[in-house]
Amino acid sequence: MIELYLSKVTETSETEQAGKLYARVSYKQTLGVQEMARHMAEHNTVFSEGSITGILIDFVKCVREQVLMGNTVKIDDLAIFKATVEANALETMYDAQADKTVSATIGTLKEGDKTGPAVKVVKLLAQSTGGFTREELKKDVKLSWTDKAKAEIAAAKGGNASTSGSASSEGGSGSSNTGGTDNTGGTTNTDNTGGSDNTGGSENQGGGENTGGGSNPSGTGFETGD
Repeated sequence: MIELYLSKVTETSETEQAGKLYARVSYKQTLGVQEMARHMAEHNTVFSEGSITGILIDFVKCVREQVLMGNTVKIDDLAIFKATVEANALETMYDAQADKTVSATIGTLKEGDKTGPAVKVVKLLAQSTGGFTREELKKDVKLSWTDKAKAEIAAAKGGNASTSGSASSEGGSGSSNTGGTDNTGGTTNTDNTGGSDNTGGSENQGGGENTGGGSNPSGTGFETGD
């Protein structure tokens, strides 16, 4: 069961989402490798928690190794992992005046440069597949409101809800999220294809803040897609 709360974009936000309410997921806990291994060991498996922990740790290392080799790793019914790049905007492959050629390196272009490093940053793209695509999740997911959200909705029905205060923020400080975004340490399976930005109130997890309810993967080092 996924529990939701409502987050209100601040009235002063200079976006079309100003004053709007967006449903956000109230995350209960974050499970690491150790916790997942313990959970898997409880499913009547012949493998011990320690064995599963070792396998998962090695698996993560191997996925990283394959991604850095330029390969795509597909885990059926979970995600497709591959590397993607954020590129610099180059004017030419070779600048005769500066005697500079485009290079397959990571860096930033200096002011006035027409060519140089081709890449700003390398990021991991995780694209949902199989049972984790949006259509499959929609079939099985069950949603409900948090107790706090239920109380706020009930108060709104009774005409007692405050419209000027901060929005509900389960698991946070209670203040409204500027731009209507929910920024947590976990990862979320969003619905953009090929790592492109997904607007219209999607969540941005594990990285920088964004406004207007859209996904902003820049600088987070991790993109999700479907």
